This record gives sequence, structure tokens and C-alpha cells, in this order.
Amino acid sequence: MSLRINDIAPDFTAETTQGPISFHDWIGNGWAVLFSHPKNFTPVCTTELGAMAGLAGEFSKRGVKIIGISVDPVESHAKWKGDIKTATGFDVDYPLIGDKDLKVAKLYDMLPAGAGESSEGRTPADNATVRSVFIIGPDKKIKLVLTYPMTTGRNFNEILRAIDSIQLTAKHQVATPANWNQGEDVIITAAVSNEDAITRFGSFDTVLPYLRKTKQPSA
Repeated sequence: MSLRINDIAPDFTAETTQGPISFHDWIGNGWAVLFSHPKNFTPVCTTELGAMAGLAGEFSKRGVKIIGISVDPVESHAKWKGDIKTATGFDVDYPLIGDKDLKVAKLYDMLPAGAGESSEGRTPADNATVRSVFIIGPDKKIKLVLTYPMTTGRNFNEILRAIDSIQLTAKHQVATPANWNQGEDVIITAAVSNEDAITRFGSFDTVLPYLRKTKQPSA
């Protein structure tokens, strides 16, 4: 099964460092970021989990829950958290899913069905494709998917930027241009007529017949 934007994020039950969860129930009525790791005690992932912990307040301000997953047992996650604190200075206070049976990795199309049924004996290279970030909306639909190689650490500020765009465009009939950041001009979508654009946004700049820009709408 291949997952795409606007697909329902598959539901599952799993053990985490904060106890058992049912994923959709855990998300509740808000937003969520699920980000995955090929194995515990890997160098790049150690820095990523700490970086995410350092930005936890920024995600919380946006109403976004954080949850990680690694292809190892929960008991191993608890030991890894100590290393993450040593390496980055941050405590991992968000839950980490244990995926020792590879169930969630397969469910989210990060590993093939024939990958086996146990994390035991598998190397990070065996799980190299378990390096995805999923942004999931209150409707439980996937809003964004990013997949990174093991050697490239993820930019979580970019994920925050994408969330800002996704949440803004969910409320207003606008899109965001390349390299957009919070507070900058946005694009009016084709579904909005010029007359309606004036009513909605007050004024706009026609760059091209199909490219109209306006100030970012207020929340």
C-alpha cells in the first residue's frame, strides 16, 4: 500500500515509552507529527530526537503533538533517551513507539511486506527507508510526507514552516510561495475571483494573470 497526501493515516495500536496508545485516539482533534527512525543508538537519529525535543514548545504552540517511532523495542528506547540527553542536552518528553515487529513501518509503507516480523538482527541499513516524517491533520489525513536518507539530518524548522503553511491554507483560500515564512505575502488561489479577493483580503497584486499575491491573512 502506497500512502499519499490526503489519504487517511493508518490507525494502529502500539507500545510507547508513555504506555500503550491507539494512534487516532492519541491524535484526538488536533494535529500530529509522526517521524520515524531505522534503529536506536544511531548518530544522526540521536541528534534529531534531541532537536525535536528542543522544539517541542514550538509544535505545542501550533496545536501539534509529536510522536517518534524506531524499529526497536520500547525498553531499548528508554536507554537511548539517556544518550540523547547527553548528546543534545534535551530530554525526550514525547512518546517513542516501539516497532519491534515492524508492524507500523510496514503499515506506513516504509518497509516492504516481506521484510520479516522482527527487528532482531536487522541493521540500520536494513531499515534505511524508515526515515519519513508524516504531518497529520485533525481529520486524520496525511498532509505532508518527507523522506530523508540516513546520512542527512532532518531540518525540523522546515517542518514547522510547512505546518505554518498547511494550517494557514486550511483556513483561507490561499497558497504559500517558494521559501515562504510566517508573515510574508501569500498567493490567492484560482478558486477566488478578483471581486471575492477584494472582499476577503482588501487588496492584491497581480503578478501574472494566474499569480496574485496579497498580505498574509490574520488567524
